[in-house]
Amino acid sequence: MILVTLVLSAVLAFVCYVYITKRWLANSLTVVMVLSLITSIVFLIKNDHDHFGMHNVTTTKTTRIYSASPSKQMPLMLYKSVGTADKHRVYVYKTSADAKKTSHTTAKLTTHNVVKKTSGRNRIVTQKTYREYRSGAMKFWFGWADNGHQLVKETNTIYLKHNWETLSTTQAKKLQKLAKSKSYQAKQKKAATAYVKKQVTAAMTKDPTMSQAQQQKLTKQATAAYQAKATQQLIQRVKN
Repeated sequence: MILVTLVLSAVLAFVCYVYITKRWLANSLTVVMVLSLITSIVFLIKNDHDHFGMHNVTTTKTTRIYSASPSKQMPLMLYKSVGTADKHRVYVYKTSADAKKTSHTTAKLTTHNVVKKTSGRNRIVTQKTYREYRSGAMKFWFGWADNGHQLVKETNTIYLKHNWETLSTTQAKKLQKLAKSKSYQAKQKKAATAYVKKQVTAAMTKDPTMSQAQQQKLTKQATAAYQAKATQQLIQRVKN
């Protein structure tokens, strides 16, 4: 409406000055219209520059997230850097355990991401701040500028369990390539066998009466422990 007032003031100022024959009346109405025109311009500038008539409104949303990695033994939070300085990152994840497609945080400079460790659920707490009109009257006057509900900033606080690793998409591809290589798999198979044998032998030396079931349980535990250790070492190798 402020734009309509501005245009009408300019038009009426011209009409009053040119077509009204009584000079005192013409001059008086022209001054009023010019003042209205100037006032409209001032408030239009204040709305555009200082966001006059508006205030910030913040919304909060929590989304549970799942690893984008296909391996359950290797939960990962992947990210892709925006730009060359790695100041801004887009984080990749899934919104359900069986999701086929991945989701990601917004790739905007107004988006700020923070990663924190937690003992609770893996989740993203998204806070979005919008610039809204304070009242219906303000929206009536300035709404034609189409600047209502503007996103000011977005903050994503990403909570990850301690067993999760954070890797770039480039590092993840390198990790996948190394893990699938025949030489690495052969080396790990040999090392895992030796590690498990050592653990079982040590346990049986300490307790010669161990049953077959106990030995199988220990073998399973030792295998899982070695795999976790080997995975962690491989991830550190990729990071370095």
